Amino acid sequence: MTTLSVGEFKARFSDILEQVGRGKMVQVCYGRTRKPVAVLVPPDQAPAVAARRLGPLAGKAKFRVKAGFKMTDADLLGS
Repeated sequence: MTTLSVGEFKARFSDILEQVGRGKMVQVCYGRTRKPVAVLVPPDQAPAVAARRLGPLAGKAKFRVKAGFKMTDADLLGS
């Protein structure tokens, strides 16, 4: 596994993504103590994510979106 500082990671971002795509793991460290803050792994090595429940209304409520409904990100966010 390759270990890089945040600065090194930013400077070599495209190269790092290519390495991860070829199966290599990369650890990113932060600060003077080089504390590990992230590990990039190829998608086939990433842990499986369990399906999430939708909260207290799961199975109790439904909604439908009318065909042709359009909303911009700004409308959704109230910007």
